[in-house]
Amino acid sequence: MKIWHGKCHCGDVSFSFQAEGITDGLRCNCSICKRKGALMSSFVVPIEDISIDVVNDVLSVYQFDNGVAKHYFCKHCGIYPFHETMRAPGNYRFNLGCIDEVDAFSLPFEVFDGASL
Repeated sequence: MKIWHGKCHCGDVSFSFQAEGITDGLRCNCSICKRKGALMSSFVVPIEDISIDVVNDVLSVYQFDNGVAKHYFCKHCGIYPFHETMRAPGNYRFNLGCIDEVDAFSLPFEVFDGASL
Protein backbone atom coordinates (compact mmCIF):
# COMPACT_ATOMS: atom_id res chain seq x y z
CA MET A 1 0.00 0.00 0.00
CA LYS A 2 1.16 3.50 -0.82
CA ILE A 3 0.14 6.83 0.68
CA TRP A 4 -1.15 9.14 -2.05
CA HIS A 5 -1.28 12.91 -1.57
CA GLY A 6 -3.44 15.34 -3.52
CA LYS A 7 -4.53 18.95 -3.43
CA CYS A 8 -6.62 21.52 -5.22
CA HIS A 9 -4.91 24.12 -7.44
CA CYS A 10 -4.35 26.73 -4.70
CA GLY A 11 -3.45 24.11 -2.07
CA ASP A 12 -6.08 25.16 0.44
CA VAL A 13 -7.69 21.69 0.23
CA SER A 14 -5.32 18.75 0.53
CA PHE A 15 -5.93 15.08 1.15
CA SER A 16 -4.15 11.77 1.52
CA PHE A 17 -5.19 8.12 1.51
CA GLN A 18 -3.68 4.67 1.19
CA ALA A 19 -4.21 2.52 -1.87
CA GLU A 20 -2.42 0.15 -4.19
CA GLY A 21 -0.96 1.59 -7.38
CA ILE A 22 -3.18 3.82 -9.47
CA THR A 23 -3.27 2.18 -12.90
CA ASP A 24 -6.60 3.29 -14.32
CA GLY A 25 -9.46 5.69 -13.83
CA LEU A 26 -13.19 6.13 -14.13
CA ARG A 27 -15.30 8.71 -15.92
CA CYS A 28 -19.00 9.13 -15.28
CA ASN A 29 -21.57 10.38 -17.78
CA CYS A 30 -24.02 11.86 -15.25
CA SER A 31 -25.00 15.50 -15.66
CA ILE A 32 -22.39 16.92 -13.25
CA CYS A 33 -19.48 14.59 -14.03
CA LYS A 34 -19.65 15.08 -17.78
CA ARG A 35 -19.41 18.84 -17.18
CA LYS A 36 -16.47 18.48 -14.76
CA GLY A 37 -14.62 16.10 -17.06
CA ALA A 38 -12.42 14.81 -14.24
CA LEU A 39 -10.79 11.39 -14.27
CA MET A 40 -11.76 9.78 -10.97
CA SER A 41 -10.19 6.92 -9.06
CA SER A 42 -11.61 3.57 -10.11
CA PHE A 43 -11.62 2.51 -6.45
CA VAL A 44 -13.33 4.01 -3.41
CA VAL A 45 -11.85 4.76 0.00
CA PRO A 46 -13.91 4.90 3.21
CA ILE A 47 -13.94 8.30 4.90
CA GLU A 48 -12.21 6.97 8.01
CA ASP A 49 -9.16 6.11 5.85
CA ILE A 50 -8.83 9.62 4.37
CA SER A 51 -7.00 12.59 5.81
CA ILE A 52 -8.42 15.93 4.64
CA ASP A 53 -6.88 19.30 5.50
CA VAL A 54 -8.71 22.53 4.73
CA VAL A 55 -7.45 26.11 5.11
CA ASN A 56 -9.89 28.96 5.92
CA ASP A 57 -13.07 26.87 5.53
CA VAL A 58 -12.77 26.81 1.69
CA LEU A 59 -14.16 23.29 1.20
CA SER A 60 -17.71 23.42 -0.07
CA VAL A 61 -20.13 20.74 -1.20
CA TYR A 62 -22.61 20.55 -4.04
CA GLN A 63 -25.52 18.10 -3.95
CA PHE A 64 -28.36 17.55 -6.37
CA ASP A 65 -31.19 15.12 -7.13
CA ASN A 66 -31.54 12.81 -4.10
CA GLY A 67 -28.67 14.52 -2.20
CA VAL A 68 -26.80 11.30 -1.46
CA ALA A 69 -23.69 12.02 -3.54
CA LYS A 70 -21.58 14.90 -2.27
CA HIS A 71 -19.34 16.71 -4.77
CA TYR A 72 -16.69 18.73 -2.94
CA PHE A 73 -14.85 21.74 -4.35
CA CYS A 74 -12.52 24.50 -3.20
CA LYS A 75 -14.32 27.84 -2.91
CA HIS A 76 -11.05 29.64 -3.57
CA CYS A 77 -9.76 28.02 -6.81
CA GLY A 78 -12.86 26.03 -7.85
CA ILE A 79 -11.13 22.66 -8.18
CA TYR A 80 -13.05 19.47 -7.46
CA PRO A 81 -10.74 17.13 -5.49
CA PHE A 82 -13.11 14.30 -4.46
CA HIS A 83 -16.69 13.20 -3.98
CA GLU A 84 -18.69 10.90 -1.76
CA THR A 85 -20.34 8.31 -3.98
CA MET A 86 -24.04 7.79 -4.36
CA ARG A 87 -23.79 4.00 -4.66
CA ALA A 88 -21.56 3.63 -1.58
CA PRO A 89 -22.24 6.47 0.89
CA GLY A 90 -19.30 7.02 3.25
CA ASN A 91 -16.86 6.11 0.46
CA TYR A 92 -14.96 8.55 -1.72
CA ARG A 93 -13.44 8.75 -5.19
CA PHE A 94 -10.61 11.16 -5.97
CA ASN A 95 -9.92 13.46 -8.90
CA LEU A 96 -6.70 11.88 -10.20
CA GLY A 97 -5.69 15.22 -11.70
CA CYS A 98 -5.22 16.50 -8.14
CA ILE A 99 -2.51 13.93 -7.40
CA ASP A 100 0.84 15.23 -8.66
CA GLU A 101 2.36 11.75 -8.94
CA VAL A 102 -0.35 10.60 -11.36
CA ASP A 103 -0.49 11.48 -15.05
CA ALA A 104 -4.27 11.39 -15.46
CA PHE A 105 -3.96 11.91 -19.22
CA SER A 106 -2.03 8.67 -19.73
CA LEU A 107 -4.31 6.33 -17.77
CA PRO A 108 -6.88 4.05 -19.37
CA PHE A 109 -10.39 4.50 -18.05
CA GLU A 110 -13.86 3.02 -18.06
CA VAL A 111 -17.06 5.03 -18.40
CA PHE A 112 -19.66 4.51 -15.71
CA ASP A 113 -23.29 5.05 -16.79
CA GLY A 114 -24.31 7.38 -13.98
CA ALA A 115 -26.81 9.08 -16.28
CA SER A 116 -29.02 6.00 -16.01
CA LEU A 117 -29.21 6.00 -12.21
